[in-house]
Amino acid sequence: MPTESASPSAEQLPARTAAVWAALDPLVDTGVALRVLDVGGGSGMFAVPLARLGHTLTVVDPSADALATLHRRAQTAGVGERVRGVQGDGDLLHEVLADDGGYDLALCHSVLEVVDDPAVTLREIAGALRPGGQVSLAVANRAGGVLARALAGQPADALAVLGDRGPAPGRPARRRFTPEALLALVEGAGLTPGAWRGVSVVADLLETASGADPADVRQLELALAEVSPYREVAAGLHLLATRP
Repeated sequence: MPTESASPSAEQLPARTAAVWAALDPLVDTGVALRVLDVGGGSGMFAVPLARLGHTLTVVDPSADALATLHRRAQTAGVGERVRGVQGDGDLLHEVLADDGGYDLALCHSVLEVVDDPAVTLREIAGALRPGGQVSLAVANRAGGVLARALAGQPADALAVLGDRGPAPGRPARRRFTPEALLALVEGAGLTPGAWRGVSVVADLLETASGADPADVRQLELALAEVSPYREVAAGLHLLATRP
């Protein structure tokens, strides 16, 4: 059974992820232990807090270094027995996990931006869920990327992101999504999407420039996450989707 630890949203976690935890809390803080798959979450930012709540985590990540960090963090937190790291790629989950399917919840955060084919990866994740299982998706938002570069005094880069063009030479490629594109991707994987929300509407700007109280920033993030037009210009997008 889950431990009596406080919900992760009540811990001192980054304000920029407040909206994600707010969406996850009703699923993970019910007193029922879940089997959770975290794709690309090798360092354990979400896996370790979830394991502290009593859930069992399988983390799939291509980086051996990230999985080593995961192992250390899980051991330090006293949840090493509930966190398993598996080296592999999200688009080959059927091979990586073999017959270890039927997960209650899957996390796919900041992964679809960098995989070869987001549609393939998301279909693999959908296939690892039990019927009725859910996936938490967090991706970079194109509009937020445009605004961030414009405010940073990089108009040329802002135009490139607006036109979905490739990065400048020497910079890593990173795909960005519109809400419409994310919803279409989810539906194409055979999943039923829930409402989408903005992630880090103002947190990055406030925490960097203003020295604002983190608790106040977190409250503002939660207030803006589901409200238009603010969510449209967030740094990221988040939604929960369900396997029928």
